[in-house]
This record gives sequence, structure tokens and C-alpha cells, in this order.
Amino acid sequence: MSMFLGIDLGTGSCKAAVLDGEGRVCGAGQGTYPAGEGPRRWNEQPPEALLEGMVQASRQALMAARVSARQIEAVSVGGAMHSLLVLDGSERPLTGVITWADGRGAHQAGQYRGTPQGVALYQRTGCPVHGMYPLYKILWLRDEQPGVFAQAARYVTAKEYVLHALTGEWVVDYSIAAGHGLMDTHTLRWDAEALALAGLREEQFSPLAPPQYLLKLKDTPLVAQAGLLPGTPLVLGCSDAVNSSLGAGAVLPNRATLMVGTSGALRVVARRPILHPRGKNWCYAIDSNHWLVGGAINNGGVALDWLRGVFSRAGGAKVTFDAVAALAGEVPPGAGGVLCLPFFAGERSPNWNLNARGVFFGLALEHGPAHLARALLEGVAFRFRSLAEMLAEVGCEPAEIRASGGFIYSPLWLEIMASVLNRQLFLPEWGETSSWGAAAWAMIGMGAVADLESAGQLVQVNGQVAPDPAQVPVYDHLYALYTRLYENLLPSFEDVARFQQSTER
Repeated sequence: MSMFLGIDLGTGSCKAAVLDGEGRVCGAGQGTYPAGEGPRRWNEQPPEALLEGMVQASRQALMAARVSARQIEAVSVGGAMHSLLVLDGSERPLTGVITWADGRGAHQAGQYRGTPQGVALYQRTGCPVHGMYPLYKILWLRDEQPGVFAQAARYVTAKEYVLHALTGEWVVDYSIAAGHGLMDTHTLRWDAEALALAGLREEQFSPLAPPQYLLKLKDTPLVAQAGLLPGTPLVLGCSDAVNSSLGAGAVLPNRATLMVGTSGALRVVARRPILHPRGKNWCYAIDSNHWLVGGAINNGGVALDWLRGVFSRAGGAKVTFDAVAALAGEVPPGAGGVLCLPFFAGERSPNWNLNARGVFFGLALEHGPAHLARALLEGVAFRFRSLAEMLAEVGCEPAEIRASGGFIYSPLWLEIMASVLNRQLFLPEWGETSSWGAAAWAMIGMGAVADLESAGQLVQVNGQVAPDPAQVPVYDHLYALYTRLYENLLPSFEDVARFQQSTER
């Protein structure tokens, strides 16, 4: 029986899944690497660590599935969006892999946000003006590290770097390239005006290709270490965001994927580019017939991890995620009136405010760690309510929401999310949707399934979570307060961000 291997290069780990021809998961694996490090507001990964994580995940998945390399009909690789690795003329790295969480481009993006040029960029590329996008990180390099900028012969992403190591080819799929701020989301070509803005040339970027584009694994020690055979077809595939939606079965226009991992996103697959009149959503091309439309937040699981770290340091012992969730369950909905604005890493959609900062509001002497924990889970859910409102504003309100990401393993967080949104959440059978989606592209590329929609129909729903009618009015009231609080704090966010940036020098 033919098997298909999907590899998902996430921000903090690499996950892999082996599917059979019916889309059933036969085995899975995971490799780890640093999520990113560097001076404040920097976030870089060593590129070689990505290769090590990929090898580990691939071998584990093959062993778990009890399949040989000869049984793998095709491989596909997905990757996190918005990364940037700068290479010199000998294809040696001049930087680490700069991740989406790196904030160095904030000042450069601020120079264009709200300007006619910035609006035009958004309308062409589908990328709001924000320092997360590689365009603005390249502008930062031009301004702050001119030596690196002058030596740069090629700009690639983490996925491209791994693909090149596996196949010897430089190529980038539309969905990954669409997250640069440098590709025209309408024509599916590199945008000449955006390139000129940064003093870049098209030949410094990989050729663009659709997700079904076929490559072959080359004969190298890396391929052998991954447990694979040279000559095995590699289907180019898509970004982890597209793969997550595919793995959740949310690739029909009336379905959305709600994902909470390190970050978070709410997205739909549309049949045409859809842009918000005020630039709130992003719109990333998948192929010539599909676009990923939605918004992402910086602070998903990373916010919970921050609080877990605070509790661990305060108590002198490691506190687990489950322990934080259990604490949150000790207090009723509304966290005793404590609100959390979880902007610990700035924010993306729908406000696109890198200067937003984390806030706990409403604290009194009777409040304790449990109130902080619940308020944080509720605060992240409020961010998704903002994203849902944004999608409704552009006519993309879904009939069904599929949940994915690590938060699906927390019954309390699922209940909070469903009640804040007042929507039922449907849970896919396989929780690691991005690795499933990557493997599904291998199936599509080899003709085992006809197309994107057909692959999505293979996904089975394993459960659902309904909103609690008693909690809905509580969260309606607090969300209105939460929204007012954010608006009132906007000037203070700017002030404190300037102060924090001044202390970096």
C-alpha cells in the first residue's frame, strides 16, 4: 500500500505524519529545535537545527507507521510563514532564520502604515503594513546592517532552506511567498514596486510555483538520515497555515479554522482575493483558484507559556500547562472581573499594533493566581472574537468552525472559546492538522486525491464543543469592556513602547 509523508516545519518544533491512501494517520513523529533567541525584539533560529528537527520527525513517523522508505510514494513539506534567512553568493547564511516573532521591522513598517503607499502595498500584496512581514525586516537590514544587506545574494524562508537541502532546488510555493509582503496576491508574481521599495531584485528570491509542483529527493546523507530514498517525489505543498486548514477539513467556503498554537489564527479559504477596506485582514494566495483569508494573533500558547513561567519562578518549581489550566478552572467565568489584554508579544490582526502590551485589569486584594490564569485564557478568546467580527465585515462569516492546535487538548479553553464566540466548535479526528495537511498535498500531487476540496473531505470530525448559555451573556458584557479598555489604552501603549525601546539602546 502506498503511503504519504507530510512534514510540518513549525516555529518551535517539526512534526511529521504518515497517511495511507484513505487519509488515515498511520504514524507520527516530532523533532524539536529552539523557537528563537537573540537580543530583545530579535528572534532567530540556527538553520541547521531545522534540518536536525526534520530528520528526527521523519524517522519517528516512519518508525511509528512501521513502513519502509520504499512504501513512501511521495513527501511534502509545509512551513511556518514570514521567516527570513539571508544567504551570500556562496549560499552561506548571513543571518539566522528570522522568525515571524522577530520585531525588528516595526519602525520601518511604521513609516508606511496609513500612508497612500502603504495602502497600495496592502491592496496588491494582501499583507497589512506590519513589521512581522519579511519586507520590513529586509528594510531594517538595509538601514541597520548595511554590510549584510550588501552581501545578500538570496533571501529564503525556513521551508525553502530545508527543501533545497533535500532536493538541491530553490523554489517557493505561492502561499509561503504570499507572506513576504513582496508578492502580488492577484497576479501570483513578485511585486515589482515592493521589490523596488527595498532596493531588491527578483533574482534574489526563489522562482514561484503552485503547490502541486513536483521535485525529487536527491542522493545525500540528509535524505538517508531522514529515512527516505533518493528519487522519491517531493510535492511542493503549502504553508503551515494552509495545511492547518486542510487538515481541519476547512477548505470549503463555509468553513473556518480556529487555530491556537504558539500564536493563533482564524481563517477561511476563499475563491477570490478578499481585502478589508481598512486593511484588517490578510489575503494569501494558495493557487490560482484559492486564497487564504483571515487574521492571526501573536499571543496564543506563548501567552500561556509566559504565565506558566511566571508561576514557576515564583514557586521555585516547574508549573505545567495542565496545572495552569486547572488553576483557571477554580474560578467562575469572568475571572472575578479580572481582564487580560494578552499583548505580551505585540499584536497582529485586526489592529496590527506591535506596540500593544500585556495588561491585567481589575485586580483587587481578593484575586490570586487562578484569576490571572482564567483571565488570560478568556483574553485570548476575546482576540478571536475580534477576528470573527473582522471576517464578518468582509462577508466571510463561516457556517462552521473547526478547531485545531494545542488548545484542543484543554477542555476548559475549548469551552471558554465556544462561549465567548457563542459558536459551536468542531474537532477534527487528528489534532495535528498541519502535518496531516502536508501529507495530503503529497496525495494531491500524486493524484491519489483529485484536489484541495476532495482532500479536505477525507477529514473526519471527532467531537464538538457547544457554548454554555449561562456563560454567553457574561462574556458579551466583558468583551464590550475589553474592547473599550483597549481603545482607551492606545496612547499609553505607544508611550510605554517608546520607553521600552529607549532602554534597549
